[in-house]
Amino acid sequence: MALREKDLTDGETVVMELREHAKALLWPFVLLVLLVAICVGTILLSPSDLLTWVVLGLAALAAVSWVLVPWLRWRTTSYSVTNRRIAERSGILTRVGRDIPLYRINDVALEKDVVDRIFGCGTLVVSDATEKQGMELHDVPRVDEVHLRLQELLHVTDDGSDDGEWPPTEPARRRRRRH
Repeated sequence: MALREKDLTDGETVVMELREHAKALLWPFVLLVLLVAICVGTILLSPSDLLTWVVLGLAALAAVSWVLVPWLRWRTTSYSVTNRRIAERSGILTRVGRDIPLYRINDVALEKDVVDRIFGCGTLVVSDATEKQGMELHDVPRVDEVHLRLQELLHVTDDGSDDGEWPPTEPARRRRRRH
């Protein structure tokens, strides 16, 4: 679930709403197909009703653990970029979130392995000027476009300071023109 209207401050607008690429569900889907095949094979070929029920029970347990839970995790994880912050929200039962104000961001790195390049996704690693570890946005679809848009937003909110010492509410300082 992305940021809702009530989660935004005055003047804040959502620029991008992101979710992990569906590639995160590839292995759970393969496992689901395999479990269905095992169940159908057991029903058709099993000589014992007890064996059939045991296999079906184990398949159901595996499906919940390795198919349903990853799908719910994927469904409930979202990344939102506003004109003021990056927000990550996740959690099936307990919602967890983290926000990084744009003026705190020091670096945005991009990681794409071979599989990510095939699917057109990747990981954004956002480093901020705090003691906490940065934020990793995994399997972001169209990661190159998102990275570029995020860089544009960071440039717009840049106060001209290299070390983030100026507060974000301070008026921008005049830049000296070079001749």
